[in-house]
Amino acid sequence: MVENKKNNLLSPALYVVSTPIGNLSDITLRALEVLKNSDYILCEDTRHSLKLLNFYKIKKKLISFHKFNETKNIKEIFNDISEGKIVSLISDAGTPLISDPGEYLIQSAHQQKIKVVSVPGPSAVTAIMSISGFETKFFFYGFLSKKNNERLEELENLSKINNSIVIYLPARDLKKILKEFELYFKERKVFVARELTKLHETYYLGSAGELLQTISNNDLKGEITLVISNKSVDSNIDNNIDLVSEIKLLLNKMSAKDIAEYLAEKLKMSKKIIYQNILNIKK
Repeated sequence: MVENKKNNLLSPALYVVSTPIGNLSDITLRALEVLKNSDYILCEDTRHSLKLLNFYKIKKKLISFHKFNETKNIKEIFNDISEGKIVSLISDAGTPLISDPGEYLIQSAHQQKIKVVSVPGPSAVTAIMSISGFETKFFFYGFLSKKNNERLEELENLSKINNSIVIYLPARDLKKILKEFELYFKERKVFVARELTKLHETYYLGSAGELLQTISNNDLKGEITLVISNKSVDSNIDNNIDLVSEIKLLLNKMSAKDIAEYLAEKLKMSKKIIYQNILNIKK
């Protein structure tokens, strides 16, 4: 094994480094150390990644690496690592390869016996599952097809899965997707997180039909991560209880804080999620 002359603590390898999904403070000390000691960094959008590096005063060469050029320069990258260099792969947000480019690179690295090292950290998938309140056995699907017929076929197949399901989508598509959810997931709850960890982070919880009434057009900006509950709605939420109706009944009788505390105890839900729903209804 050739040692890296810059930092003997890091062996030459391809490092798959997780970066913040929104809030720039959400990065590990190890990730910063690896990025600082990389000979260069592969990223989706150099302009986007430069903001992160500048925030932490890291001066490293960024090389554009995305789904349109993923098969290029692999030989050169592997030669560099074999000669003792440290190369990092990052995505625009979160953990690389989770609905991001890089699959061919990692597969090729394993075939060529190139060392691949995970530097774990933020991921929208684990972030939303930790606060959804749904069954923690989940199926991650990622982005749905943009083609209507293919997407409906995907939803039909997904509707047969009993576990919670995590999906990514642009916020502008949310209402269209919720209408389709009414056809395939009518009896299941949906937890929606918009702009996770960012300034305008927003949560919604309810059936697809309820969310269509709750979400305004002003909320259709940014990025969406959502979870569909398992078939039995095993999420510590009584299937006969309509959260939105519960809140509306109490709005003129109690303060938002008191409602959140009361329903959190009654429904065994997060106060933060209930409070966000109260604010959404008040709008």
